[in-house]
Amino acid sequence: MAKRVRRAPDEVLVHLRAAKDHTDRNYTTPLTLDELAAVATLSKFHFQRLFKATYGVSPAEYLSQRRIERAQDLLRATNLTVTEVCHAVGFSSLGSFSSRFRDIVGESPSAFQARYASTGAPHVPGCWVFMRGLVEVRNQGEAKDKPRA
Repeated sequence: MAKRVRRAPDEVLVHLRAAKDHTDRNYTTPLTLDELAAVATLSKFHFQRLFKATYGVSPAEYLSQRRIERAQDLLRATNLTVTEVCHAVGFSSLGSFSSRFRDIVGESPSAFQARYASTGAPHVPGCWVFMRGLVEVRNQGEAKDKPRA
């Protein structure tokens, strides 16, 4: 009988955190298990096993939760449609987004958005959200291109 891993060894935690941080920064892009394992410098199956043992969810579940958290922010604070939010947070299928949203939040994205729209709080225009996101992406690219002192 194989020994179950309860949590990652301390020397591996820094690698798992690097992959988790990579997921947090790049949640809008398609991330693969291979890519995250490479960031953690571990084999993909060992990475998946240690990630789940350490954080209690698989890397895919963590990514999905991160996307849904961001979707909640956008549905509450912007005038974007559910479809626009779906694509803005990295989902390619509205059906997958809606069912995952319902699983995590307990209500549909439309119902969630309607509940917050009824408060009368002003919303950030969607065009500004997308423009701001583009500026942040450009700034990240420029920061990578600058030589370090």
